[in-house]
Amino acid sequence: MTTVLYDDIFQLVREPIDPHSLIDHVRAPEDGAIVTFDGFVRNQSHNRPTLYLEYEAYESMALTKMRGIAAELHEKYRIHRVAIVHRLGRLEIGETSVFIAVSAPHRADAFGACRFAIDTLKRTVPIWKKEHFEDGAVWADGELPPAPVATPRAKPAS
Repeated sequence: MTTVLYDDIFQLVREPIDPHSLIDHVRAPEDGAIVTFDGFVRNQSHNRPTLYLEYEAYESMALTKMRGIAAELHEKYRIHRVAIVHRLGRLEIGETSVFIAVSAPHRADAFGACRFAIDTLKRTVPIWKKEHFEDGAVWADGELPPAPVATPRAKPAS
């Protein structure tokens, strides 16, 4: 059995994301391209002015899913390194909420892998976004944190 080790980064952070350090981390002499995705907080949603966003996550599962996305990237694309970082907590307009960097010898694989990473992250990673407006707040696009798991009642002894 061959063990493949990649020097990838997966993080959930509560402080601002530093894109330059992530780009520097994935860059290597054998690469010819780095493609990044910088998702940041916009000032409106559905024609309503947004005040700020809050992100919550099921953190251990989110990190596991992020590692799984990277494993898929390494299987599907000829890439070198991946960095996936998502911010949690309160974010103001213009702040980066998610940053992905992918390095590869060739641009086509870097582009494809970066697109796959963000699309898969949005669909599968348990991170939820709450949008705050002047007249209230809503969980975005039906994204809700999971309900507490009910514990079954013990059956009365007969």
